[in-house]
Amino acid sequence: MKNQKIKYAAVGVCFVVLFILGYLWYDAIFAEAWMAMVGLELADVEANPPGATVWISNILSSILPIYFLAWLYKRLSVNTGMEGAMTGFFLTFTFVLLGQMTGGMFRGDPYGLAWITGGFYVVGYSIVGFILGTWTKYEVGEGEGEGEG
Repeated sequence: MKNQKIKYAAVGVCFVVLFILGYLWYDAIFAEAWMAMVGLELADVEANPPGATVWISNILSSILPIYFLAWLYKRLSVNTGMEGAMTGFFLTFTFVLLGQMTGGMFRGDPYGLAWITGGFYVVGYSIVGFILGTWTKYEVGEGEGEGEG
């Protein structure tokens, strides 16, 4: 019997993919709408770039959920890209997007803000889930090769 294991290279690739998606999502695709909904002006953002604390927090809040998802996939024996993508989609849709919608309604946030911020996580972790589900991730036993997947 093959035992699944976490592939750290896959976690690293997912981290890079999520950062690229974040750049595209918040800079190229939804920058104007997002900044308007949260009350930011481009001039203020450029005059006060984020410091090290923001980037450290961003790195940790990206890498830890990716690692947790890889750990969860190992426990659930997720071993296809489609299973991974669907699991990532349903987890983030139910726990992140719906939670942001509810919290945003009580805060009086614009409705579209939840779709932009929560949508990033739904799309991002669907992609991350696909990568983690697809990546070969079996422990090598006696007389066995790298594994399948």
